[in-house]
Amino acid sequence: MIANRLILSPYHLLLALLFMSCGSEGDVDIKARAERGDLDIVVAVTGEIEAKESTMIMGPEGMRQARIWQVKITDLVPEGTFVKEGEYVATLDRNEVATKMKESQTELEKVQAQLTQAKLDTALDLRQARDNLVNLKFGLEQKQLTLDQSTYEPPAVIRDAEIELEKAQRGYEQAKENYEIKVKQARAKVSEVNATYQQTLNNFEFLEEFISEFVVNAPHDGMVIYHRLWNGAKQKVGATVHAWEPVVATLPDLSTLVSRTYVNEIDIGKIKSGQKVKVAMDAFPDREYEGEVIEVANVGEQRANSDAKEFEVLIELLHTDTLLRPAMTSSNLIQIESLQDVLYIPIEAVHSNDSITFVFMGGGPVKHQVKTGMDDGSFIEITSGLEEGDEIWLNSPSDAEKLSIEYLNED
Repeated sequence: MIANRLILSPYHLLLALLFMSCGSEGDVDIKARAERGDLDIVVAVTGEIEAKESTMIMGPEGMRQARIWQVKITDLVPEGTFVKEGEYVATLDRNEVATKMKESQTELEKVQAQLTQAKLDTALDLRQARDNLVNLKFGLEQKQLTLDQSTYEPPAVIRDAEIELEKAQRGYEQAKENYEIKVKQARAKVSEVNATYQQTLNNFEFLEEFISEFVVNAPHDGMVIYHRLWNGAKQKVGATVHAWEPVVATLPDLSTLVSRTYVNEIDIGKIKSGQKVKVAMDAFPDREYEGEVIEVANVGEQRANSDAKEFEVLIELLHTDTLLRPAMTSSNLIQIESLQDVLYIPIEAVHSNDSITFVFMGGGPVKHQVKTGMDDGSFIEITSGLEEGDEIWLNSPSDAEKLSIEYLNED
């Protein structure tokens, strides 16, 4: 877990002179003296190094189109592996998409058979209709010939021939219209089945292309870093890649690194963009890097194993080297302020009673009012009430409640 605390600056180690004495009842009294010097106000936080910019190594982009909502990572190169563009990175579980491919292939064969049958049926129907149309035309010509040959026949015979010709003419015209309708129907039927076939074929071809994306390759040269999930856990073999965020891993840009850290709600008011930071790596404690706060979250979040709200802070390293790697743990000293030539005492020597701040001082001792300034978590600035070398108590004397307060002269 990334934690934060205020710590004692190295410049102030051993500045407090402690005195050990025993009271009349065997109690141990711990004392110190007010010192004058420089006081660096810092907030110390632990962070994790990551690239400021990274390229996401994505899994299949068509998961939602394929109606596959999640797949597991079955193989993944070790974190920190350097890969070149196009080289292997990971394999995803293909069981579900393989099942869909089999179903799609079966459906494709079925629709293809339907299309073939539709073409055969329509071809047969249209041939029969054309044959019928030809026969009707022959009949029409025969009726016309009969009428032509009845010129010298009685009027009744001629009239019968005319009627038969009209019937044949109407029959032929109706058959001709019906044939045109059947042609349109046949085209529509074949077109409908063909559209279903094309849709099924497109889906099968999509799945063929889609399944090839389950072997994931690097989009460009870089070092593979595991993707972090919303809960901070790394996405490793066995983890699930979701359709709405098919990220498998990342390729960080190592030219610009940041330390992602979290500051508790007590100290966040002290943190501002632009503050200088001293960054040290747990892996290389003898090396120190300069950094700068570049982003402070406006909204806190409840993190695991923390009762208080914490605010995300990004610290950019102003220079890097080949030793630095993503996921390294960093110790960050955020420089809040540097106080020059101030009087200070250990912070545990300061007590308060309502609105009055005081210390126990002298051999007596006495309660003595003081005014305080900033603190670094170990030492606190005294702006009024003490002089350099004054002896103060770090613990409360046994008769503390009986002692009255010596107030400062406000004049």
